[in-house]
Amino acid sequence: MDVKQADVVLVGGGVMSATLGMMLRQLDPSMKIVMLERLDQVAHESTDGWNNAGTGHAGYCELNYTPETEDGDVKIERALQINAQFEVSLQFWSYLVEQGMLPEPSKFINRTPHQSFVWGEKDVAFLKRRYERMSAHHLFSEMEYTESSRDLEDWMPLIVQGRDPMQRVAATRIRHGSDVDFGSLTRNMVEYLQNQPNFDLMLGSSVHYIDQRDNGRWKVRIKDQHTGEVTKLETGFVFLGAGGGALPLLQKSGVDEARGYGGFPVSGQWLVCRKPNVVERHHSKVYGKAAIGAPPMSVPHLDTRIINGEPALLFGPFAGFTTRFLKQGSLFDLFGSVRTTNLKPMLSVSKSNMDLTRYLIGEVFQSHSDRVEALRNFFPEAEEENWELRTAGQRVQIIKQAESGGGKLEFGTEIVSSKDGTLAALLGASPGASTAANAMISVIERCFPEKIKTDEWQERMKVLVPSYGQSLVNDGALLRKVRERTLSTLQLR
Repeated sequence: MDVKQADVVLVGGGVMSATLGMMLRQLDPSMKIVMLERLDQVAHESTDGWNNAGTGHAGYCELNYTPETEDGDVKIERALQINAQFEVSLQFWSYLVEQGMLPEPSKFINRTPHQSFVWGEKDVAFLKRRYERMSAHHLFSEMEYTESSRDLEDWMPLIVQGRDPMQRVAATRIRHGSDVDFGSLTRNMVEYLQNQPNFDLMLGSSVHYIDQRDNGRWKVRIKDQHTGEVTKLETGFVFLGAGGGALPLLQKSGVDEARGYGGFPVSGQWLVCRKPNVVERHHSKVYGKAAIGAPPMSVPHLDTRIINGEPALLFGPFAGFTTRFLKQGSLFDLFGSVRTTNLKPMLSVSKSNMDLTRYLIGEVFQSHSDRVEALRNFFPEAEEENWELRTAGQRVQIIKQAESGGGKLEFGTEIVSSKDGTLAALLGASPGASTAANAMISVIERCFPEKIKTDEWQERMKVLVPSYGQSLVNDGALLRKVRERTLSTLQLR
């Protein structure tokens, strides 16, 4: 059997692989790149518009990124980091739009104000302190705060209509927030790549075997999902960007860096409304505070969404427990991921997170009326018949081995790379897709260390992302310069 040769193999047809493929294509057009996707279309698992929040996670409205301290202060460091990372994505997308590699911006991103909304004395005090801390920093200098019912009628009419006028409420707003259809974004990037030389897309193809040869190159055996035909690939670099499927593939690779990692799968569901008379009255993403015991990815929010050009409102997510690692995966995914090297961390996390597990299972057994009642905390006059339930994508949270030998459950994203830099995997969930450009730059720096040091790659990277190598958190003038360009190019002003 002939063995196909490649410089780069991208496993998974989602936003991460597409972003890395686009970057490498700009840095070195001569690279032979192969993208593998086990489904018959790209961007149909976690990247699909219906399978994620599409928020363009920027730290503007997500209260879980700004935890409250015991003394009543608010920590904003994670929000600063996430916002700066999202700005990197905006710069990269702006470059692709300017070069005609992506279509007109409204095909994948739309201006949608990002708002936080709370009620009750304690949470109002928290939100005000959060606003004071964040608005003092240049990344969030345009944030607005209000407790005025008149302002709120303008900002979020559905949310204040029918609400008890005696209830104390507060909100913040960033007007230039966005709604991102990551599915459309990814499909457009892959379409561009397909029209370039040295790029192959293999759909309906799952990785059956992966192993490193003595010369450092990787042998990858791919099985056609429909015919059973096997194709052999040999490549110098493998990226595992397969969402929940990345962990099992990382384990198959046998690299030492995979030891100790486990996965905690979480499912999700949305309430969806497509009624024009309701959808037209709400144009923002409004985030609240998570219920006690709820995981961070379950922060409730009422969102304007534009998916494949069609407007809708989504409320949720309602979390649930599953043993699948992918929406179209197997019920045995979780059990198949157990190894002697991660058994102790996984058992430790299971034992120490029983409250979380009970919460997730309880979410599964909620009725439609229960979910609509939760919605009424945000939209008091919501009518059951206007909302339908839709299943979101799977999220596999990271379980890491702690120094104590036990396990630690992580709710972010993490890049794992082999010592020799020939393989990398992206694990975890939120903020995920929103920080894809920054994450893939990290992959390039880790796995192509000599090339990224060259003047040619350095100069090219600064064309793709003008702030590359500089800190948007520390440099206010630089932030204002790049933001002015991206908001204009992507039509977010």
